Amino acid sequence: MRFSPTAWAKLLFVRDRGSTEVGGFGITPADDLLYVEDIQLVQQTCSAVWVAFDDTAVAEFFDAQIDAGRRPDQFGRIWIHTHPGESAQPSQVDEETFQRVFGSCDWAVMFILARGGQAYCRLRFNVGPGGAFEIPTRVDFATSFAGSNSEAWATEYKTAVQKIVPSLNQIPHSEVAGRFAGATLRDDPFDIFETFDLERNDNLDERPL
Repeated sequence: MRFSPTAWAKLLFVRDRGSTEVGGFGITPADDLLYVEDIQLVQQTCSAVWVAFDDTAVAEFFDAQIDAGRRPDQFGRIWIHTHPGESAQPSQVDEETFQRVFGSCDWAVMFILARGGQAYCRLRFNVGPGGAFEIPTRVDFATSFAGSNSEAWATEYKTAVQKIVPSLNQIPHSEVAGRFAGATLRDDPFDIFETFDLERNDNLDERPL
């Protein structure tokens, strides 16, 4: 998978803007679905160990992208999020999220960038026999790209990202235990991603709930 220099710079900017995870969607051209030319944040609540997308914001994002003439596979197949630590390896809940939200899509990508610089990228496809494998990533300087716009990125970050300090007392003990089960010390303890069905957006007449 390739990133435009502008998209990569924006990803680094939002990764390092605060101390929490940050999530968004990769935007691609219609003729090159593994070339991320932009990254779009949506309204989300974040901590150092999880990120939750707002359902209404996701629906509005899908509507806006469709109104702009893009297909769902240009904006709803590449899930990008950051880890504030050193490891970019997906946590158990990252895996569960990827399966739950993107499992019915014909293809999808999970990309994670850690603050320490490590990156993880996996492509999964459901056509034919189906399968999944890690793919390399790089910044593509060969195509034209826009300049950085840190002022606009800062505004987008401030508008979209709400940071909180979670209290385990506010989470049922059974849920905490389940989310920590199988995690390593380098895994994110839990990662919340509001449930919405991306596959149904292949029909442009439908919208996510």
